[in-house]
Amino acid sequence: MRIHANARLTPHQRGVLARAVLSGQMTRAEAAVAFRCSAKTAAVWTARYEAGGQAAMGDRSSAPRRVANKTPAAVEAAIEGLRRARLTAAEIAVALARPLSTVTAVCKRIGLNRLSRLEPVEPPNRYERRRAGELLHIDVKKLGRIARPGHRVHGDRRTRARGVGWECVHVAVDDATRLAYVEVLANEQVPAVVGFLGRAVASFTARGVTVERVMTDNGSAYRSRAHAQACRQLGLRHLRTRPYRPRTNGKAERFIQTMLRGWAYAATYQNSAQRTAALGPWLERYNCVRPHGSLGKRPPAARLAELLEEPA
Repeated sequence: MRIHANARLTPHQRGVLARAVLSGQMTRAEAAVAFRCSAKTAAVWTARYEAGGQAAMGDRSSAPRRVANKTPAAVEAAIEGLRRARLTAAEIAVALARPLSTVTAVCKRIGLNRLSRLEPVEPPNRYERRRAGELLHIDVKKLGRIARPGHRVHGDRRTRARGVGWECVHVAVDDATRLAYVEVLANEQVPAVVGFLGRAVASFTARGVTVERVMTDNGSAYRSRAHAQACRQLGLRHLRTRPYRPRTNGKAERFIQTMLRGWAYAATYQNSAQRTAALGPWLERYNCVRPHGSLGKRPPAARLAELLEEPA
């Protein structure tokens, strides 16, 4: 039960009021003054307590016991059946000669107002590669440039820096260890994407990781010949996610959420350069210090060291 923030009488206080009246310690008028309520309210709670004790001191539902124009159960069942046959609310209304508002309300009440609700819930697609470098998840997140301090700094929403453009944060996350490599680049065009791929692979190689595969979305830069050639030169197999299925590349998506909370939106930056400068220390902490829930509360670097020590 949710009590109103300004309620004068909680269920406990209602019981105290009623017992005071029923025991003769106070009259209803005196109790109303003492508990800062009306005499009528004091009478109501006293009568309820006399009939049902402390259990009757809770709020009752305000829903009517009967609804004169309630949609019959048979009609609701017919609406549900037609909706599961993927008819729209308008089509169902015509088929059953019922108002569209009634059909819409019933569909919403039974949870079938959206077409996606008609599909069975897809089970979680969780997996983890066994070797470090076996699969590298790559993705890009756009962030608005910071030309000057915004309203979070000076509190004035009337002054805005328009047309300053975007920065692209390119991320690469190892599937087995969650070790991450990140760069802030000017765009997500082919030269930037290809250059980032090479530097990311070199960074993982420096840590003792041999990258075998990379997974990206279906962006035009990742479908380019230059990117395909770069993958061949680096000895990488390129995997692409299913269209409109970001969960396929879920580890990169999840890392981006963590990165936004921990770095991009964690502080009030004066400009983009200051935000970019803060990325390195945060990433070092993420890789080497911050406990990771899916790694048994260990940082990615500890997981990497464990996998590198395992016999091949």
